[in-house]
Amino acid sequence: MLKVLVHQRRVFYSSKPLNLVVVDNVPLFFNIRDGPYMPTLRLLHQCIIRRYIMKKLQVDRGAIKFVLAGANIMCPGLTSPGGVLDDEVSEETPVKNALAIGFTKMSAKDIMGTEELGYISMVERIERM
Repeated sequence: MLKVLVHQRRVFYSSKPLNLVVVDNVPLFFNIRDGPYMPTLRLLHQCIIRRYIMKKLQVDRGAIKFVLAGANIMCPGLTSPGGVLDDEVSEETPVKNALAIGFTKMSAKDIMGTEELGYISMVERIERM
């Protein structure tokens, strides 16, 4: 998909630890240190096939204000009513939703029934206006 979006256009990369793929002055992909390239939230929101690019998890209403403030997503926010957790998500899987992109810290099977704190480490989030 990266090749399709950036063919024959100007592409810029920034220096380590953050690399950006920018096409026509619009950032499309990024990676941190030597991690995988991930789409920006802007690209995911514009992409028609976004549900096939990354796994989607949903937090309950009480977690939204904390995610917008920059907090990592905690297990109770996914397992309480209103939260949605896909059974196929494994550890270190990139996940996205309308608010943020992050990496899971344990698999969905490990999270079921636990009240541990850390689950998704945020990489990019929507800024509050």
